[in-house]
Amino acid sequence: MLALLLVALSLGLSNFAAAIGIGVAGVDAGTRLRVGLIFGAFEAGMPILGLLLGHSLARALGSAAHWIGAALLIATGSYAVLQSIRGPAEGQQAATAEDDKPRTGRLLVTGIALSIDNLAVGFALGAYHVNLAAAAVTIGAVSVILSLAGLELGDRLGTKTGERGELTGGLVLIAVGIAIASGLL
Repeated sequence: MLALLLVALSLGLSNFAAAIGIGVAGVDAGTRLRVGLIFGAFEAGMPILGLLLGHSLARALGSAAHWIGAALLIATGSYAVLQSIRGPAEGQQAATAEDDKPRTGRLLVTGIALSIDNLAVGFALGAYHVNLAAAAVTIGAVSVILSLAGLELGDRLGTKTGERGELTGGLVLIAVGIAIASGLL
């Protein structure tokens, strides 16, 4: 069980870092709920999917998944940076608080990017005869806890960064993508 908790913690650290980036722009209860559910569902579901897909596909995606996830995070962060640099178009009203909330589509892409390497983890869990249901619940719960903690930390940092919250959040997502690509996360 300790090994499973350590695996869950290591998988959840990237969610923690990404949630900081999301939280910097400010979060409300709805955003917390969406981030927790999306990140937790993908973290818990990808190992199950990896186990179901089988040995050959999980192994083939295992090495590529690392790079795909990193590229998706860098792209998502770059998009956020570009949006913050552009700012509101001339003649348009200033952005409302509703506009600052992360859209569900962007959260889904981020959730997939953060958890795609878990496909290979699912195969490994099956090889070690770990109870898959227990693993999914443990990984999902740890992911939700770390994501919510990251959102809270990011929200607190966001109050200090002011209007540069989206820029800071995008830069954090890019940094998480680079850390994943380089093997640090």
